Order: sequence, then C-alpha cells, then structure tokens
Amino acid sequence: MVPTDAQPDNSTGSVVALCGGVGGAKLALGLSRVLPDERLLIGVNTGDDFEHIGLHVSPDIDTVTYTLAGVSNPETGWGRADETWNFMEALGAIGGETWFSLGDKDLAVNVERTHRLRAGESLSAITRDICSNLGIPVQIVPMSDDPVRTLVDTDVGPLPFQNYFVERQCVPVMRSVVFAGADSASVQPELLATLQHRDLRAVIICPSNPYLSIDPILSVKGMREALQSVLAPVVAVSPVVAGDAVKGPMAKIMSELGMAVTHDTVAQHYTELIDGLMVDGDCEHITSKLAVMTGNTMMNSLEDKISLALDVLKFADELAAGRKIIRERHA
Repeated sequence: MVPTDAQPDNSTGSVVALCGGVGGAKLALGLSRVLPDERLLIGVNTGDDFEHIGLHVSPDIDTVTYTLAGVSNPETGWGRADETWNFMEALGAIGGETWFSLGDKDLAVNVERTHRLRAGESLSAITRDICSNLGIPVQIVPMSDDPVRTLVDTDVGPLPFQNYFVERQCVPVMRSVVFAGADSASVQPELLATLQHRDLRAVIICPSNPYLSIDPILSVKGMREALQSVLAPVVAVSPVVAGDAVKGPMAKIMSELGMAVTHDTVAQHYTELIDGLMVDGDCEHITSKLAVMTGNTMMNSLEDKISLALDVLKFADELAAGRKIIRERHA
C-alpha cells in the first residue's frame, strides 16, 4: 500500500525506468505502485544473459519480473520465494555444472523461455507473456531483442559476466568491460518508441550498477542518442551510500578501475545523459553541473520504495519546469 502521507501519482505522461537486477528492481517496484499501469515501461539489462546447461538465462529480467510479481526471494532479492532445489541436487549428483543454481520454479521459466526462443519468438514477446501469466500489468522489456553479452577483462584473463560474477565471486581484478554485440544490436522497439514519444514524462535510471547493469543498456546502438534527444528530464538515482555500494561489487570495481566511490563519480559517468541526480547523503562535492536532490535511497521496505519513487518523479517534474536551463548546461 502507498504510505498514508503519500498519494498515488496521477500525472500524465509515460515514464521509462532503466534498470538491472536487485537494486533497480526495488525502485521499479516502487514506480509500479504509484504510476498507472499504462504509464510505466521498464527497460531491463540483458548483458547478463547467458547459456547455461542448454538454457537461455536472463537473470535481470527474471529478478525484475519476480519482484513485481511479488514472488521473489525476500532474503536475496533474486530467485523465487519458497524455492526447491531438487533439479540442482540431482544434476550435481551426476557431475553436472552447479556453480550457477537454478531453483525448480526458476528452471520452469528458463525452460519455457529457451524453447520459445529456439522456435523463433522474440525475447520481448516471451517476457510479455510470462509477465502476463504472473499477473504483472506494467510493461517489462529487454533492452534489445538482439544478443549483447557483457565480457569482463580481468587479471586472470577475459571472463563472461556470469563466470566473473557468480562462479568467481568477483574475486579477479577488473581491468575493463566490453559489451559484445552492442554495435549491431537495436534498442527494443517499444522502449525506443516510448523514449521518442511526445508525452514522455521522465526517464529514470535506477540505482543499479552503472558499469555492469546500466552501461550494457547504454551500449546498444542508438540508445545514447535516444536519451540525448528525449523531450523529458532524465534522472539517475545514485547507487552509492556513505561511500559504498548498496548492493554488489560496485565499490570494488570502481576502486579497481581507479575511480573514487562517490556520488560525483556517478554524476560524471552519466553527465552527458542526465539532467538530475538523486543521492543519499552529502551532495556538496558533486562537481558536475547537474541538479541534485537528496533523500533516502536505501529502500529497505516497500514504503521506502514507494517514497523514493514519488520523490524521483517529483524531482523530474521540477526539472521539467526548468528544462531549457537544464539542457543549456549540456551545451
């Protein structure tokens, strides 16, 4: 439910949220609770997608889907609640690969996705049907229906993302990241059309890892140009809190790439694309010429998620009123 001191947001205009997995899914959930269903489109990173035990796995799409369906594991933020692991136990017993675990309920989704992809259906169509069957009324779309794969160059050599992130637990030192296939991929059609629509109200870059979750989206051919041309404010929510990452290896990665773990680093990373940055804590040392709003970005409860969603939308609306000045800062 919406907190008693907040009202659902009934403003007109569509909102696009760009996100990765756990952190982004939290804000996506908050936005879904305050916006009319037809006014929200969530574009999700698929650079993490990979083939595992013969299946096409889409970790970030599934995390967002399970979160909005209310069936995600509340302790991890990913996977299904009340999951069983009979398949993985049986697979391990016969010597199969178990470093990436798929619970039995999760496995059903991946089996369905895989055989439909092999039959020629698009990832968008399959995602739409899965969301519909799980009772999700808002649009969740992949960043592209074309394959884009995140590859991490490390001190032990190049690694596919999931091997780096899950199998190696992010232990190797990161040197750089590339997004294979991005140059020939196309932005998902509904995502691109919404970004180009005249009634677009705002684009929200959720507090996902900028380098591993948002950059794959931005790497798709035409995405940066689309964001630079939108007729609405673009607002990012910083994933940094108190000099650390809220979730995942972001702080480690930033340090290995020679970057300070600060809001200013996040601002600099997005500076050519965004009009405003939402931060938790001190914003005095942000050097980019961006509008900045402070607030609680931790999202420990549903009320926190909803409150942040309302704050970000209010921030975007305030920026829209001064959009000419904001865009002149980018000139």
